[in-house]
Amino acid sequence: MRRVRSFWTVSFVIALGQPLLVRAQLPQQPLQAEGRIDAIFARTAGFEGAVGISVPAGLYVRSGVVAGLGAGRHGVEGRTDFISRFSLDPFRQSRWAPYAGGGISGRYRSQLDGGSHAYLLIFLGLEGPLPIGRTAGWVPAFEAGLGGGARVSVIFRRGINARR
Repeated sequence: MRRVRSFWTVSFVIALGQPLLVRAQLPQQPLQAEGRIDAIFARTAGFEGAVGISVPAGLYVRSGVVAGLGAGRHGVEGRTDFISRFSLDPFRQSRWAPYAGGGISGRYRSQLDGGSHAYLLIFLGLEGPLPIGRTAGWVPAFEAGLGGGARVSVIFRRGINARR
């Protein structure tokens, strides 16, 4: 009987020490995935499909990597971007929110298209709302910037509960 009582006492103490998940406290998503279509206009234009992933680097900043593959004027081209973006509305208080960012971009092209080079990257964007009544889902974003040419992007990003 004494062992049973000790077992229940220890179990009760351990249970009290565990954090409880309350319905209002939804777990935060640490990684944010995105799919995008990019058009890059330079001496030779290129169109690419890309995927990316980002992680929080503070309340207002997310940092990540984007890898793209597509077609240039003289064949296949690709790129890798290391970016950070600063959101002006990190807590989704508005339906649409502007953001700005920058980073480093590596473009990989044939010699006829200018060859492979690294570029500084800057961009401005506008991220849309989560679907009505949802705390997660895919959100649209539109971006324009400079980095190896003028860039225009259409993005679908995984929405994060109560965050951008």
